[in-house]
Amino acid sequence: MAASRKIAPGMAEKKFENALGELEETVSKLESEELPLEDSLELFEKGIKLSRLCSKKLAEAEKKVDALLQELAKDRPEETQSN
Repeated sequence: MAASRKIAPGMAEKKFENALGELEETVSKLESEELPLEDSLELFEKGIKLSRLCSKKLAEAEKKVDALLQELAKDRPEETQSN
């Protein structure tokens, strides 16, 4: 089961904005089109992979922002103490 949680090869290189747009398009297709079961499952699986990728990229960005804020706080200790 853990293997299904991995991000598919080739997907990790996608930019967040591209992956999010593709995810929105996938969800729209699933919601609006009458698709055969196999096609729906394929789209659903793609959507899950894109969702995981977007979540991963957001988590990475959050870590970077946190690290930058911590670095800034170290550079300006007098400002953080007065707040």
